[in-house]
Amino acid sequence: QVQLVESGGGLVQAGGSLRLSCAASGRTYPMGWFRQAPGKEREFVAAINWSGSSTYYADSVKGRFTISRDNAKNTVYLQMTSLKPEDTGVYYCAADRYSATRIMNYEHDYWGQGTQVTVSS
Repeated sequence: QVQLVESGGGLVQAGGSLRLSCAASGRTYPMGWFRQAPGKEREFVAAINWSGSSTYYADSVKGRFTISRDNAKNTVYLQMTSLKPEDTGVYYCAADRYSATRIMNYEHDYWGQGTQVTVSS
């Protein structure tokens, strides 16, 4: 069983930045991030392939968020800048045995436990 452990959430003012981390146990996987705001469904945020050569973003975060990875540490990052109050939510790490595309399609295998991000106006 793969374990995904997120860290880096917190409270930040609008316009600020945060970096989330997700460390995976075992081997290297395609990985990604989702978020869930109160009263809303969980939504895709970003994904990255095995090598880091391909990245994918939701339209709502393009140009503001950057996903990256360090395979030596088996860790994926989400650098979030120009944060808005609507970015508030629980951010979940995701991993899949096969592809980043499966993550984008909500077909992946593993979830992390989530980390809270709150952006104040």
